[in-house]
Order: sequence, then C-alpha cells, then structure tokens
Amino acid sequence: MCLAIPVRIEALLPGQRARVTLQGIRREICVALVDDIAVGDYVILHVGYALQKLDEEEAKRTLALFEGQP
Repeated sequence: MCLAIPVRIEALLPGQRARVTLQGIRREICVALVDDIAVGDYVILHVGYALQKLDEEEAKRTLALFEGQP
C-alpha cells in the first residue's frame, strides 16, 4: 500500500525543490513533476516527490482525517 499526504508549499528552492512542514518536521521535496507551483499551494507528496496540486479545501479535509478529526 502506498501513502500520499497533502502538504503546503512554504518556500520554493533552487533545483526544482520546495520546503514543506509535515507534522512539525521541515523537509525539502522535489517539485519537478508538477507545473506552476507557488508558495501556498497544496500538493500530494509521495516519497519526497510532489505528484500533483490539490485543492486547499480537499487538502484540509484529508489532513483532518489524518489527525483523527471528523
């Protein structure tokens, strides 16, 4: 089973990289697979790669499920 998690782009970095924070852990990810990324966008993250953009409402609903909130 694979798990992909929504994350919010906090900063764009050189070399098709971006910084996100996931459950309090700051991490650099690769955004080479997604066009037109901007700070504030939500993306689906899988093994260090952003796979696609995600609507903010959907991202927040999914993150709430991970946190055990209805």
